Formats: sequence, C-alpha cells, structure tokens
Amino acid sequence: MARKTRNDTRRPRRGRWLLTLAAIAVCGTAAGGLVVYRTVSDEADERPVTTDEASRLALSRLNLYQAAPVGVTLTAAEGGGVTVRVEGVVDYRTHRGVGRYRTTGSSGPLDHGLIIWDTGGLGLAPEPVGVDGPAWQQAEHVPRQGWSPRAYTADPLDAGLSLVVQLGADRPDNPLLLAQSGARWLGRDRIDGRGYDRIAGPRAQGSAPDGGRSPLTYWVDGDGALRRVTMRMAGLGTPTTADFSGHDATAKLPEAPWLAG
Repeated sequence: MARKTRNDTRRPRRGRWLLTLAAIAVCGTAAGGLVVYRTVSDEADERPVTTDEASRLALSRLNLYQAAPVGVTLTAAEGGGVTVRVEGVVDYRTHRGVGRYRTTGSSGPLDHGLIIWDTGGLGLAPEPVGVDGPAWQQAEHVPRQGWSPRAYTADPLDAGLSLVVQLGADRPDNPLLLAQSGARWLGRDRIDGRGYDRIAGPRAQGSAPDGGRSPLTYWVDGDGALRRVTMRMAGLGTPTTADFSGHDATAKLPEAPWLAG
C-alpha cells in the first residue's frame, strides 16, 4: 500500500511473538480494549511456560489465520494525551486490514476517517459521503488515488498496525523454541467471562540475557485462541493494545484501495 510517503493533514498524530515479532516490538520500542479485565492468577509469581502453554501459544497464530477475516480493535497512546483507536477487520490470507480510526485528545475528538494497512504501510481517507455500512464496505468506494499512503514509522499506532497484520500464520510456531526463547506465564485473567492465560512472548535475539521481559504479552485460551495482545513502547507507560473478536462472517476486504492506476 505504501508506495510513497506524503504529508497528510488527516493522518493520526505521530507519536513476531515468534522471535521476529518480538524483534519488531523491540525495534518499535491503552491498556484499553473492548472490556475491563481483572487478574485472577492461579499462581503468585510468573514462571517459564509449561509444555501445554507453549503449545497453545504456538498454535494461536494458526488459529488466528484460520479465523480470518478477524475483527480487531487497536488502541494506541501517542503521547501528549492523544489516543488513536482503530476498529476494523484483518484478512491474514492477504495480510491486509481495513477499518475506521478516531483520534482523541484531552479536549475531545481530533480526527477520524477510514484506514487501510498491510505489511508495507498504511493509507488514510475520509469516509465517502452518502455511503453507509461497515468500514470495509465504505473503503470499496474510495479509489486508489483517494487514499493518502505512507510507510510505517516507529510511532505506537504504526507499530501496532504492523504487528497486528503479521500475527496470523498458515502454520503453528515451534513450541519448544518459544519455551527456550524466554516465553513466560504471567497469570490468568477473565475477559468477557472466559479464562485466558497471560503469557509474555519470547525475547528477541540479542536482548539482555538477564533479560528484560518481552514487550509483547498475549492472552490465549484453552484452545489456543488469541484474544488480546499488548505491546509496551519505550517511553510510554500505556501499552498499545489489540483485542480480537473472532471471525467476522460478513466482512469482505475491498480490492479498490490496492488496485493499480
């Protein structure tokens, strides 16, 4: 999508848990989301993941891929009291996402519109006049030239979008490698009445051996379904949060924003 970089007054303000995703998070380096959750830890202290926990974490990328298109809500604190919230869907077979974004500050709403993204970058456009429906449907009515594309930056929103669109994979990860690379069980939480293991992802290669915990944390259920992922960003106290709401049977990602011409 991001073949060129362009200044755009509409852009939200700037600010693999596989090892590759962990590396992205470290280089990019509010607890918002769809619901408020509370910790109901079965154990007082964090510990290395068990074989079963590592297996479910390893399976969650494949589960996400197979559930696509998947509903997602991404919340990123950009600093200075500015928050960007994206509500949309992601298709992991094409590694593309589409949604609506809304930027708010301490004094209220600042900006809103449509957003599309893929592995290369993102594009923004105003919502088309007279076209109702979900964001993916509205985006089909915006021609390629109607989008303002740009490459990703290291800002929290961009880092979050880049992470989200790469989470799903057509095969599971290696659970033994995840366990050996520092994945840790942090506790158990309930979200919407369902129990999830909260697991810190593997550390990126080259991180301190004493190491700092991974900046990525995952909420995985007993079947290996991913419900939430958070990413801590350097210098920000509030992590970027992505909540997944499962398969969206009605969604069909548009082709128009990616068509040449």
